[in-house]
Amino acid sequence: MKIIRMEVGNLGTNCYIAFCEDTREAAIIDPGANAEEILAAIGGEGLKPVCIINTHGHADHILANNKVKEATGAPVYIHRNDADMLVNAQKNLSSFIGKGQTCLPADKMLEDGDIIEVGNFNLEVIHTPGHSPGGICLKSGLVLFSGDSLFAESIGRTDFPGGSYRELISNIKERLMLLADETKVYPGHGPDTTIGWERKMNPFIQ
Repeated sequence: MKIIRMEVGNLGTNCYIAFCEDTREAAIIDPGANAEEILAAIGGEGLKPVCIINTHGHADHILANNKVKEATGAPVYIHRNDADMLVNAQKNLSSFIGKGQTCLPADKMLEDGDIIEVGNFNLEVIHTPGHSPGGICLKSGLVLFSGDSLFAESIGRTDFPGGSYRELISNIKERLMLLADETKVYPGHGPDTTIGWERKMNPFIQ
């Protein structure tokens, strides 16, 4: 698996394109904005997107869904507990940070433990609610796309509707901190980190 990271939108969301070098199949994770740049990266690598995955339903992670889907034909995946955010501007918070915007409904509702096949690698869905009810992480070997659940030496906000500090901390400790120290973490905002570093240095989970 190779990973292209792009910072998109006014809130600096990390959009990732994870692809198989052999088959050129790709998963587009959190296309929050800048659809043209995302599509240019896909075209430049000759990739074949097989899915668009939203780690949760907040506006800064979803608002390029429609354009990317239209251009690539890739279906949109999101956890069932955040699916209504795609079609509701108040729930996805876009109505509070500018012009209210919505997306097309999801093509597939994800559940904890689902396996998404992308070429020669798989992405395992880990449900980690707390930042949002349907927040997920995606694990492939020693790689974790953590959405807005876990950041470098920080965690996602829990003061939005449907958030829960206690639930998020519990999921990080009981699910993510069980992963190997060398697991590379690619968060929804900010720099990369590792599980081992966060175990030692993240003040929220000491």
